[in-house]
Amino acid sequence: MAEVRDGSRVVAFFTGLVLRRFGVPILGSPFLGWGTGYLGFNRVQEYSSRDAVSALADFAFGRLGCLHLEIRDRRLDADAVAGIGFVAQRRRTFELDLRASEDEIWDGFKSTCRTAIRKAEKSGVSVEEAHGLAFADEYYAQLRDVFAKQSLVPPYGVEFVRELIRHVEPSGRLLLLRARNATGESIATGIFPGHGSMAYFWGGASRREHQALRPNDLMMWSAMRHWRARGAEVFDFGGAGDYKRKFGPVEINVPLMRKSRFAVIEQLRGAAKHAIEVRRRLAGRHLP
Repeated sequence: MAEVRDGSRVVAFFTGLVLRRFGVPILGSPFLGWGTGYLGFNRVQEYSSRDAVSALADFAFGRLGCLHLEIRDRRLDADAVAGIGFVAQRRRTFELDLRASEDEIWDGFKSTCRTAIRKAEKSGVSVEEAHGLAFADEYYAQLRDVFAKQSLVPPYGVEFVRELIRHVEPSGRLLLLRARNATGESIATGIFPGHGSMAYFWGGASRREHQALRPNDLMMWSAMRHWRARGAEVFDFGGAGDYKRKFGPVEINVPLMRKSRFAVIEQLRGAAKHAIEVRRRLAGRHLP
């Protein structure tokens, strides 16, 4: 945690993690592959994004001794920090305005989406809140099934999900949902953090043999209604994926910005990313 000051005024706080990859010290906020959508700055007052990001780079490469910095912040404008050495990639996501009434939100879904939700309900699919660490194993087993369909393995282990539940669920800011079929079998699960005006789709999984019942669509609608009732104004779908368009969201771009102290670090980053992707695909070919 770091304070961002404009003169003597604290204008924001910054959250990140220092780690090493292949011996290279990195400051990530977040780092690619963490499963964390946004970190960056928490604003207290308005300030210059350009000045804040420039000061952050000086802090990372100076006091922290890092050689690489990555940051993803919903409120940063990549154009505003152009020309100070950052590589910016625009990462798509979708968001839905929850300030509308439930009827208006429902009417904004594509007709195929509304039909899918009705089908799930008519087929006896029900959605319930889940609690506790055991949910992590249930979710992860279904997630492995999802990735196995593409001969892949999940990018994180089950312990990652357990830690998320262990630390966030007690705060009341983590919604865990389970969809059951008419016989009571768990056929889909979802994880939806939320706080203040923002709700977020973190992850969803389901059993392939039950996907025709459309439990994921019903579960997503249940999550939207849950967080809307608790004051959320925006539902972030957690990234791109054209299947999310059926819920009637708007597309936005959140920049992923990175800067290396030396040019060779950027080249090593690309090589490491490729190596990790190859390893995941090879692991997927040997799924039990």
